[in-house]
Amino acid sequence: MDKPIGAVEIAAVHSVFNIMTTVMLLPFSNQLVKLARKLIPASKEKEAEVLLDKRLLANPPLAASQCRERTKEMAVIAKEALHEALSALFNYTQKGVLSVEEKEQKLDVMEDKLSDFLLELSSHSLTDEDSRTVTELLHSISDFERISDHAINMIEIGAEMNQNDQSFSDSARADFATLFAALTEISEITVKAFSEQDTGIAMTVEPLEEVIDDLTATIRDKHISRLRTGECSPELGVYLSDLLINCERVSDHCSNIAVSIIEIGQAKLLSHEYMTTLKAERTPQFIESYTAYGQKYRLAAN
Repeated sequence: MDKPIGAVEIAAVHSVFNIMTTVMLLPFSNQLVKLARKLIPASKEKEAEVLLDKRLLANPPLAASQCRERTKEMAVIAKEALHEALSALFNYTQKGVLSVEEKEQKLDVMEDKLSDFLLELSSHSLTDEDSRTVTELLHSISDFERISDHAINMIEIGAEMNQNDQSFSDSARADFATLFAALTEISEITVKAFSEQDTGIAMTVEPLEEVIDDLTATIRDKHISRLRTGECSPELGVYLSDLLINCERVSDHCSNIAVSIIEIGQAKLLSHEYMTTLKAERTPQFIESYTAYGQKYRLAAN
């Protein structure tokens, strides 16, 4: 210890010290992680990471492209939240409720940040194409976030029914199973059309949306018939009506997103005019898709 030490010896002692310390602490890694989390609590903000770097604004085409990527993430999360809500409605679990709530909260944060970024981006000099993209995304992020809101509404209806020990009749559950299958498909094709910017897929959304409108109307009529026979109670009618309203709203938002995709593909931004024309013309393609979906999602007669 009383002799001078050289550079080589210093390096050797330093290496041995680090290796021995690592070997000694390795078995306690889990405990050290827990200790670190207690000493340095995580931020309570909903979304700590930076969603979009402000420096992207210097390159509007790149910024618009990155906004689309983030919106694609929103689309997938919204779809998953809806599917989980539909699955948990008649198979209620607290875990399912928490999962949907977590996704809805994440989408709230993403929508706020993306909206602010897109509005700031719109004040920059944009090409016509980038300007249309910004407009489309501003509408789409709102629709995707609203889909998650309706997913929350649905799962809360399921929770309330579970708490009050209420359940639909077998025939009503069968009807909802058909409706939920149609909602699952319309959300899937909407997200696929948006992610791939495929106008062909987007064109199939509106016919299915109309089939879903037909399904909800028929389910309401069938519920009235069951009320007359005493098969369903008036109390269940409130739950049924609320569920149907949320289902209709989800399909409406899917339709809005599909219209935006088609408009971008056609370099137009006249959604109301497009929807009016589409429903008035009833093109052979529309009628074919509508008929096919109608056959696929038929309710039982009783």
